[in-house]
Amino acid sequence: MVDAIWLELELEYPPKVERLPPRFSRRIADASRLCIRVAAEIPSWVLLHELAHVLSSTADGKTDGHGAVFMGLYAQLLARYLRWPPAELLASMEKAQLGYERTARPLFVDPSQKWDLAL
Repeated sequence: MVDAIWLELELEYPPKVERLPPRFSRRIADASRLCIRVAAEIPSWVLLHELAHVLSSTADGKTDGHGAVFMGLYAQLLARYLRWPPAELLASMEKAQLGYERTARPLFVDPSQKWDLAL
């Protein structure tokens, strides 16, 4: 699923997907720019959450955490792949007073490169 989304977004060098080590019994997933680690079974929204972390991180470890860029990218992914209505997503984030960048782009994408997921 990750490779298919990466290809559809016209990005290069998708993150590697691995199983979480057994010692992480309370965590179901985590991610960096280069790798997504998941439990044996996870909901689709969790995978998109981790993918948003990948998109809002750089190879050298800089990350937006759960900041405005991450939230904007996560909302774009939810709208595109889980067909969540954008107006509903934006209203929910505003109600929760979460900052989001509506036109967020991956941190590692050249500004001149096409990116059309904006809400």
